[in-house]
Amino acid sequence: MAKSEEVEAFGWAARDPSGVLSPFKFSRRATGNQDVRLKVLYCGICHFDLEMNKNEWSVTVYPNVPGHEIVGIVTEVGAKVQKFKVGDKVGVGALIGSCRKCENCINNLENYCSAHQLTDSPPPPYKDGITNYGGYSDHMVVDEHFVLRWPENLPLDSGAPLLGAGIITYSPLRYFKLDKPGMHVGVVGLGGIGHLAVKIAKAFGVKVTVISTSPKKKDGAIKYLGADSFLVSNDSDQMQAAAETMDGIIDTSSAVHPLLPLINLLKPHGKLVIVGATEEPLGLPVCPMIIGRKVVAGSAIGGIKETQEMLDFAAKHNITTDVEVISMDYVNTAMERLQKGDVRYRFVLDVANTLKAS
Repeated sequence: MAKSEEVEAFGWAARDPSGVLSPFKFSRRATGNQDVRLKVLYCGICHFDLEMNKNEWSVTVYPNVPGHEIVGIVTEVGAKVQKFKVGDKVGVGALIGSCRKCENCINNLENYCSAHQLTDSPPPPYKDGITNYGGYSDHMVVDEHFVLRWPENLPLDSGAPLLGAGIITYSPLRYFKLDKPGMHVGVVGLGGIGHLAVKIAKAFGVKVTVISTSPKKKDGAIKYLGADSFLVSNDSDQMQAAAETMDGIIDTSSAVHPLLPLINLLKPHGKLVIVGATEEPLGLPVCPMIIGRKVVAGSAIGGIKETQEMLDFAAKHNITTDVEVISMDYVNTAMERLQKGDVRYRFVLDVANTLKAS
């Protein structure tokens, strides 16, 4: 593809491990035959964005334009695009590419393809060599296979984080069969991911217990989010009283924490599913797993088919994210607040109305 065919773009990028974002002009590739170009309307801010900006995983390529919870409107489609037309509202999550041929891809598990491409971590060169930056920008161009149809009754702003935090919790609840009415599921952590885990599990008809280090979150968990009960994880009496009562646990915490107290909450054959990535390894106590035939597993986002299913499920059950919508020029303050946990529960950038080229 010739350089002249590239399309000018504008966004905000981190330039070094300080993580400070500033205006950034760059190029997107031209719209290919199977591509969809979209104007970005909203983009959620994920904790992973903060980590990538600061190169906490030692994989960031600067300049880094973050953002993988993207909602927009189609402005152009390639000649062979069949699923979308100009004017459609669409979403783009963490996946923008995969090999499309391996066993995982054939089974709609593109997220586990060894050749998968993530939207913004690190900025991967697309097949034509042009870097595909993330959603803190005015527009995107994505292969139609990785574009999601946006349900008509799902809000754009408070729906955007479903493309990250929503599928991160929906997928393990479904895959590990923790989605049956009457089951009892614990949710560790009550941040951006955890609060959606509560909402989604309750929509499945599951009994939900929130497990947190902060007693202050109890009222919000039960009175506002509808959790059935609340455990303070460092209160040994509470944890002991709840031993062997849960069919499964979705662990959203990204802080280093002991697994033994959580494993002890599981019934025999119970499943502890870790979706929060920690910087350091977690110790794995084997004996209680063997004795109770318990499972400790991991899960990462979901494939495109499952992500569409999740969006449709959220629309049907009126599941949205609790968000604080912010302007682009507030993004660095938002990152500082996110670092301190000062948000309930997600920031969302109003890209279309506040991103101004200069």
